[in-house]
Amino acid sequence: MKLIYYIILRITLALTLILTVWAVFFYVTMIDEVNDEVDDSLEDYSETIIIRALAGEELPSKNNGSNNQYYLKEITEECAKSQEDIQYKDSMVYIVEKEETEPARILTTIFKDNEGRYYELTVSTPSIEKDDLKSAIQVWIIFLYVALLLCIIIISVWVFYRNMRPLYVLLHWLDGYQTGKKNKPLKNDTRITEFRKLNDAAARYVDRTEQMFEQQKQFIGNASHEIQTPLAICRNRLEMLMEDDSLSENQLEELMKTHQTLEYITKLNKSLLLLSKIDNGQFTDTKDVDLNVLLKQYLEDYKEVYDYKNIEVSITEQADFHVTMNESLAIALLTNLLKNAFVHNVDGGHIRIIITRHSITFRNTGEKQPLDENQIFERFYQGHKKEGSTGLGLAITDSICRLQQLNLRYYFEQGEHCFEISSKN
Repeated sequence: MKLIYYIILRITLALTLILTVWAVFFYVTMIDEVNDEVDDSLEDYSETIIIRALAGEELPSKNNGSNNQYYLKEITEECAKSQEDIQYKDSMVYIVEKEETEPARILTTIFKDNEGRYYELTVSTPSIEKDDLKSAIQVWIIFLYVALLLCIIIISVWVFYRNMRPLYVLLHWLDGYQTGKKNKPLKNDTRITEFRKLNDAAARYVDRTEQMFEQQKQFIGNASHEIQTPLAICRNRLEMLMEDDSLSENQLEELMKTHQTLEYITKLNKSLLLLSKIDNGQFTDTKDVDLNVLLKQYLEDYKEVYDYKNIEVSITEQADFHVTMNESLAIALLTNLLKNAFVHNVDGGHIRIIITRHSITFRNTGEKQPLDENQIFERFYQGHKKEGSTGLGLAITDSICRLQQLNLRYYFEQGEHCFEISSKN
C-alpha cells in the first residue's frame, strides 16, 4: 500500500473517532443547557403559584397562553415525606389548544401552607423534541464529517505530493536506472535536507554499483583468459603424455580420467562465465532472430554427436517463431535445451520439437518420473547425474529467458519431459 493511502486511512479513522466523541459531548452539553434554562423558567413559574397559594390570592389560570400548565393537589404528610421536595423529569403532556401531545419538561415540588397542610405542585412547559434534535445532530455530524474528510483528504494529498515530489523524482530515476548502461543524470533539486541526503546516498550507491560492475566485468574477462589458458596447456600435456608408448595400461587409464576431469572443469568454467555475463547484462546487442533457422542449424550437429543413442528427432513447424534478442544468447538457449534433451534421454528414445508463432517446446523421453519443478532451474541441480552434464545448462536457459523477457516452463506429460519457451506478448 502506498504511503498516501496509509495517511488517508489513518486520518479517516482519527477523524471518525474525534467527531463521534465531539457529537456525544455536544449533544449532552446542549441538552443539559436546554434543561437548565427550562428548569429556571419552571422554578420561577412554580414559585409564583406557591406564593399566591400561601397568600390566599387567586391562582393564575392553569393555561396562561404560553402552553405552560400546572396541577395543584393536597397530599398527606406521609406521602409528602416519602417524596423529594423538587423533582424534574421529561414526559409527554396534552396541549388543549393544539389538541395534541407534545414533549414537556415537568417540575414536581412539595410545600406546606400555614395550616400545616401539604400540597403537591406539578408544573410543565413544552420542551424540544429530543429525538428530533438527536436525528438533526446525526445528520449534521455526517455532513460535517464528509465535508471535513473531503477537505482534509484533498489538502493532505496536495500537501503530500507537493512536499514528496523529490522522493517520486528519485524513485522514478532509480526505476529507470540500468547498471552498466548510459543513464540520465539525477536532476532533483530540493531545499528539504532529508531529501538532499537521500539523493546523495542514492548517487553514492549508484557510483559504488557501477564500480563493482566494472570490476566484475574485468574479473570475468580476466578469468576467461587466465583460467582457460592453463587448462588448455594441461590438456595438451596430458595428451602428449598419453602418446608415450612406455606407459602401462593403468597409467594410461589414470591419465585419461584426469583428462576427462580437466575437460569437465573447462566446460564448467565456460558455463559459469557465461552465466555471470548473462546475470550482469553484458549481452546488450539485440536483433530479430528466427529460432526455426537456428534450431535446424545446430540440430544436425547434435544428431551426429549423439548418434550412438539412436534417438529419433522430429520437428513440427506450425509457424516461424521470431524473437528480438541477442543472437549469441539465442544460440546458447537452443543448444542448451537440445543438449539437455539428448543427454537426459534414453537409448532408442525420441525428441519431439513443436514450434508455433509464439512458442517452442522440447519434448523428450527420459526418466519415467517428473522432475522437481521448484529446483530444476537451480544451478547444479541434475536429478540423476549424467555424463557430460555440468548441471548449469537449465540454469543458463532460465537466466537467458529472464533477461530476454521470455517465459520458460517445465511440465511432465504423457511420459515426456517438456520444456516450453514462449513470448510474453
